Amino acid sequence: MSTETTIRGARKLRKGVVVSKMGAKSVNVAVSYREVHPVYGKVITRTKKYHAHDEDDTAKVGDTVTIMETRPLSATKRWRIVK
Repeated sequence: MSTETTIRGARKLRKGVVVSKMGAKSVNVAVSYREVHPVYGKVITRTKKYHAHDEDDTAKVGDTVTIMETRPLSATKRWRIVK
């Protein structure tokens, strides 16, 4: 049994930058994180892109947004903009 307890229904949050508008109510968000290279030990920056739902259609390219994991909204959208 795990000593760490998790709340059922807790959703992942990520903070990133809007890199493109993909049409009505959809944006592409790039989330960067830093990690140590497994062989060389140097700190490198990795970036992952997420397709997110923008209900109010207010996000513009370059905006910093917070996204939250949600149910599948389309074939690729699994995240939505919180703020």
